[in-house]
Amino acid sequence: MTAVTPHLPTADDAFDPDRDTAPVPAELPMLGPDSATWKFFGDWRGMLMGLWSGSMQNMHPKLAAGVWDHSDFFGERWERLMRSLYPISGVVFDRTPETGREVRDYHLTIKGTMDNGERYHALDPDVFYWAHATFWYGNVRCAEAFGPPITEADKRALFEESRGWYAQYGVSMRPCPDTYEEFLEYWDHMCRHVLRDHAAVRTVLDITQLPPPPWMRAWMPKWLWRKQVTVVQRLFLWITTGLYDEPVREMMELSWTDADQRRFRLFGKAVNTAMNLLPKRYRLHPRPRDAYDRVSGRVPADAPLLETPTRNLPSAAERDNPIHYCPVSAQRRANLPWQSNT
Repeated sequence: MTAVTPHLPTADDAFDPDRDTAPVPAELPMLGPDSATWKFFGDWRGMLMGLWSGSMQNMHPKLAAGVWDHSDFFGERWERLMRSLYPISGVVFDRTPETGREVRDYHLTIKGTMDNGERYHALDPDVFYWAHATFWYGNVRCAEAFGPPITEADKRALFEESRGWYAQYGVSMRPCPDTYEEFLEYWDHMCRHVLRDHAAVRTVLDITQLPPPPWMRAWMPKWLWRKQVTVVQRLFLWITTGLYDEPVREMMELSWTDADQRRFRLFGKAVNTAMNLLPKRYRLHPRPRDAYDRVSGRVPADAPLLETPTRNLPSAAERDNPIHYCPVSAQRRANLPWQSNT
């Protein structure tokens, strides 16, 4: 097998909208209810992947620089996560290219210079594709760890579909591997030679200073949250360590024993068993659930898209900032009978 070395931009290879944006290729179809991506993406067990996804993304030096310099992620982490789930899953489930373009355009102004003098831009295709890789390959990692059972054929289908998913953003397809085998080499190369520890990574992994999630704040006293958050932190760091590739564990100086691996497998089986007790609709985040409801006829196909609850929106002073996902219609469907928000 030929080794694959991804293109790594230099200081003179910053994002160029004329070169690095592109129309959706006609040969890459939209995803739909029969796709592997609809089967494996959007399940609530993906929330167990939260620290893994966020930390893996921020291990890319240029992505970390953009988050550290521009994002308010660390000031409102719960809200940012909860509202970002809607457009990110919407690229898969809305079945329209407009959502992908909207997600892309939240990143247009995120650019700067790193400490080493290199320029970065959030829409540099190599940076943007790395974030996408953590989302689509996170489906594989999640299913391997927590279910539902996944086959090699499923993994290959997810890869093929990930190319159509990525194309919806209208960013250059240049970094996309052509085959699943090439992707695995790309992933291994990134883990061994490109990813780096960063303050943004460590901040993602530390949830001890976070307030309760917005949906808990009405009923959970702060003292009770503070009492339990250290335990939750240890659990989620352990889960995340189990999900990391071994080169990443070594870079982060995190230990993982055979006993940890055995407990991790048992934990994953317990998660899968518990999730299988729920009706399929309620295993899904609201936006994917809404997509299935449209396909089944439970929700009118032309109904407004389900948007994030108001509690997840940024402050009024920040809502016009182009880096925020902030739909003006966030509560447009609040009083409709099929509304179900989280």
